[in-house]
Amino acid sequence: MNMSYQEWISTKMSVSPWIIHTKERPRLRLFCFPFAGGGASAFRSWSGQLPASLEVCPIHLPGREGRWKEEPIAYLETLTPQLVSAILPALNVPFVFFGHSMGALISWNVTCFLRKSGYPLPKQLFVAAHRAPYLPNMREIKYALPDDELLAILERFGGTPRLVLEHTELMQLLLPIIRADFCLCETYHYTPEPPLDIPITALGGEHDDLVSREELLGWQAHTSSSYALQMFSGAHFFIQTQQQEVLSFLAQAVRSML
Repeated sequence: MNMSYQEWISTKMSVSPWIIHTKERPRLRLFCFPFAGGGASAFRSWSGQLPASLEVCPIHLPGREGRWKEEPIAYLETLTPQLVSAILPALNVPFVFFGHSMGALISWNVTCFLRKSGYPLPKQLFVAAHRAPYLPNMREIKYALPDDELLAILERFGGTPRLVLEHTELMQLLLPIIRADFCLCETYHYTPEPPLDIPITALGGEHDDLVSREELLGWQAHTSSSYALQMFSGAHFFIQTQQQEVLSFLAQAVRSML
């Protein structure tokens, strides 16, 4: 039987409201950063499909799911130091970052912040469905659009179930979160950073109309270590539609770290 989100979260412990945390000393932690409008529950099935010695730690952002009473954070420069402070106690074992769409941008910025602060860095950065940070946003600005236009865009993206889109009261709760997340991405301004000395693997959907293969290849400029690109069938939300393939790839990719 599928658990509800509240049932699932009740089975977890956490070092802070920001992290869903289950193990004291795993061999490796996989921190998962969600897409715009998404939450930690997007990764709730991952633990059962990855090696037992790896702990999946979804990032639980303010304003959604169990933190719905909090204001969502609309600017990356505000979010990053708070998030770093929250995850520091859990960086006591080797770890990797995985971010999808907005989560890829957040995970990269958090990694840069960790480096500047002299904190431990992830063993590897997995970035899915987001252009390289140095590339400018060439698409329309969405966060200030009227509700009906924003809803139309969400429907076109394909990551929000139609039943949710058609639920007026629910969308009234979700739209402020989505606006804040779009604002976070669309107001981000790249500040030149030296390449990271860790491997970066970019993941993309073959039919993603939002992020091109060339934009994913741009991530190579952000590492002085190894770079790889892995494409999957599917569109922007291929991590949902092709979840088994994505998790099989991740399991193989982290095997040498376990």
